[in-house]
Amino acid sequence: MKLDEKILIILLLAATAVFGQKTTSLDLLSDAPDNQIEHNYSIGSSFFMLGNLFSDSPDYYLLTFGYQFTKKDKIFAEFNTWKYSEPLGTYGHSDAFYPGYARAFGIGIGYQRFHWKGLFTTVQATPFMKQYYTTNNDKIQKGFQLYFQLIAGYRFEFFKKRWYLEPAYALKYWPVDTNYPSDFAKIENGKPNYIFEPSLNFGFKF
Repeated sequence: MKLDEKILIILLLAATAVFGQKTTSLDLLSDAPDNQIEHNYSIGSSFFMLGNLFSDSPDYYLLTFGYQFTKKDKIFAEFNTWKYSEPLGTYGHSDAFYPGYARAFGIGIGYQRFHWKGLFTTVQATPFMKQYYTTNNDKIQKGFQLYFQLIAGYRFEFFKKRWYLEPAYALKYWPVDTNYPSDFAKIENGKPNYIFEPSLNFGFKF
């Protein structure tokens, strides 16, 4: 079995485990104090955007809007964009770089499940539209990427539980990644289409 197939199976099994948690209609509709949520909505982002302050800025921006419909269950939509000049599978450790860069824009959806106190897992899917550029910032062509994330982390809450911080670690996997320019494809050839990365998100509930 190929490594890509193994990763896809892991993602599917994890999604099944997360979505398969028993949440009955009685749980969702109950007015019992244990099921009441004071602040259902949230807006959040990532501390990794501080990297935009450096000279080699990735122009990384993330904005998340969430809705928590039970104490344990949350769905969200997320806008995400960044640019990069090396293969994502070896990001930060690449031995060769593109003759230019790619700019990606995506809007994804996800589901977050809280298991015990602040411990959570998340599954997320984001389709990205990609624009490729030369080193002179000239547009070349466009591509498409389908990007999955499987995340495990812990939520810390502050200030009457209105603000939160979520350190986490994620498996990121993109089985679809199309239309590389030929000189970009040479650099990308043989590189993995997955990576394990940390994250540090924050947000506000209202």
